[in-house]
Amino acid sequence: MTASLGFGHQAHPLIGCLVVDHAHGDRVGVLRAVAPDLKVNSYSLPVMVPNAPLVAWLAPEKGGREWTTSPDEIEAAR
Repeated sequence: MTASLGFGHQAHPLIGCLVVDHAHGDRVGVLRAVAPDLKVNSYSLPVMVPNAPLVAWLAPEKGGREWTTSPDEIEAAR
């Protein structure tokens, strides 16, 4: 992760690419974002940056339900 994209989202070189999620049995998906996990959100105003840990947001390559994982658990798919 290199730069903030606003509202807690972070730039990542693999956004839009297929990645392997080692924390979920090497499941493969498209990295959609690296952003706060709003399930543990501790902010009160909707315009504030969430004070929550960053997670990688992934989606199945052909569509479907997104899931989250630690950004440290992903790498480019081969």
